[in-house]
Amino acid sequence: MARFRRSFSERNKVLIAVVGLLLLATAFLGALNMAALPILGGGTVNTAMFTESGGLRAGDEVRIAGVRVGEVTDVRIEGEAVRVQFRTENVELPDDTTAAVKVKTMLGQKYLSLDPLGSGELTSAIPLERTTTAYDVNAAFSDLAKNAEEIDTDQMEASMRALSSAFRDTPESVQTMVTGLTDLSRTISSRDEDLAKLMKATEGVTGTLAERKDAIELLITDGSDLLAELQKRREAVRAMLTGTADLGEQLQGLVEDNEESLEPALTKLDRVTAILNRNQDNLDKAARMLGPYYRVLVSATGQGPWADAYLCGLFDEAGLPVLENDVVRNCYPGGDR
Repeated sequence: MARFRRSFSERNKVLIAVVGLLLLATAFLGALNMAALPILGGGTVNTAMFTESGGLRAGDEVRIAGVRVGEVTDVRIEGEAVRVQFRTENVELPDDTTAAVKVKTMLGQKYLSLDPLGSGELTSAIPLERTTTAYDVNAAFSDLAKNAEEIDTDQMEASMRALSSAFRDTPESVQTMVTGLTDLSRTISSRDEDLAKLMKATEGVTGTLAERKDAIELLITDGSDLLAELQKRREAVRAMLTGTADLGEQLQGLVEDNEESLEPALTKLDRVTAILNRNQDNLDKAARMLGPYYRVLVSATGQGPWADAYLCGLFDEAGLPVLENDVVRNCYPGGDR
């Protein structure tokens, strides 16, 4: 049977393009979800059931004894409970493992804490009776502010007054207790607006902290990094300071060892300095005169590999030599000046 091999140009290019795009899309999706693949993805996936999420979100840490061992991959509602799916690496969870949502930072960030208990292997979800949620102070303050606004303080004061009247003929200890409750209700009623303002301000503060928690967390993290870097540099700074102290001691010893030879030198240096101070005017005059001198010197030697010279007063107008010392000689070119 003859075999026929079709060339690339004879094949269906549209089909090849579609198959190629599908393969690229599959590879791209596989790369994005590699951690979730059963063979390539690392770690073991488990679940835990909670009565509420407690602020836990996907991406939060999973810790055992404070050490990070994985992360939360999914948080979703399942009936009247919350199913939390998490992935752990390099750990084996026993069958009686407990889980708890705990507060990671003071800004309300959470993490999933696991306590590995038991002897078997965890093969099912951690049930509700072995899970607990964190106590959120911010949420408690918010609920307190909302509940305090709904209290009818006038009605509460009237109830306490009626209760005090009803217990008027009771023993003194009971009367004292009821009177104290009445005074407490009266105080709360008189400070109703102040308490409301306080609760609203508290709610505003907690809301602001909740809105800025990422920035504050970043600030705390950066501060921690700064302290860690300073810790790393501490030895270098210490070595520098120690070296500076050693250098000072060595210089002091050098001066002490050479004090006899340095003292005459310093004395002579003082004398030289005194001479220079006394001749300061002469030095200034010499410095001013050096300028014209070097200017003439440069002009005389700057024409080539020779020196220009100008002689005057050696001969008279007739060309005869002038040998008398008292003769006035005109040394300016072009005549008298």
